[in-house]
Amino acid sequence: MKKQVSPATNPKSNTFVNLPELALIAITFIWGGTFLVVHNAVTASGPLAFVAARFAIAAAICSLICRRQLLKLTKTEFVAGVAIGASIFGGYTLQTYGLMFISSSKSAFITAFYVPIVPLVQWLVFRQRPHPAVWVAVVVAFTGLVLLTGTDGLTMGFGKGELITAVGAVAIALEIILVSRVAASLNILRVTIVQLATASLIALVLMPVLGEAPPPLSKTFVFSVIALGCASALIQYVMNWAQKRISATKATLIYAGEPVWAGVIGRIAGERLPGMAIVGGILIIAAGILSEWRPNKAGDSAKAELSQ
Repeated sequence: MKKQVSPATNPKSNTFVNLPELALIAITFIWGGTFLVVHNAVTASGPLAFVAARFAIAAAICSLICRRQLLKLTKTEFVAGVAIGASIFGGYTLQTYGLMFISSSKSAFITAFYVPIVPLVQWLVFRQRPHPAVWVAVVVAFTGLVLLTGTDGLTMGFGKGELITAVGAVAIALEIILVSRVAASLNILRVTIVQLATASLIALVLMPVLGEAPPPLSKTFVFSVIALGCASALIQYVMNWAQKRISATKATLIYAGEPVWAGVIGRIAGERLPGMAIVGGILIIAAGILSEWRPNKAGDSAKAELSQ
């Protein structure tokens, strides 16, 4: 079956930004805003309860809208949805845990570490050897991480919150890769519902195992899970839909802008990062862009996109 060339990867196209790219840019703004909401929500709820409720609402919304699609769910779609859902659970739960100890702005920049990690995970899992630029990007990103986590910009302040969030970034990198692997061949609606439900179910099952009690139904908790449930449904569907039409390379470049929005929103809310921490965040974003940079001609770039 011949793969279609999107305007983004067609060298003959005059379109610089197409609809899938615009959609991903829009959700990076929404995604950036969720960090502050989660940071406030964990004051009223445990991380597992919050993740379980958040993704249960997202799954319910998608199921109501697309209930007829579920009747055609295949085994392959179910397995793919469970795998992606497990990585979503890992990424978002660890991110939520981390937000109990660090600011939303710092969390967003550390989470952006997943961008240069994506090629490395592809290498380890799928044996796709990374471009030499990726190794340089990882060094740049790690330098940025050191500056970002340093309490005074010069010393390493890699505490519990930073470590948990960094591990969560690896899970998010795996999510991006899995989505790109299955998006082109499977029904996006059905996979999205399964992955959201899986993330919620894993969190719910682990609550009694890890001794986390159900939270009181405060206004903060209820408002946060409803808002983020709606946001999660939109974000996950748009990610799956858009990555069916553009490459993982281009998608991860767009996602690199997400911490910028989180930083802007966090600053409006009163968060302040030290100057060297801001430099570190910029280095992490630059590393994400560098990890996807290839000094090839337009035709070679198009061929590389199509081969992914």
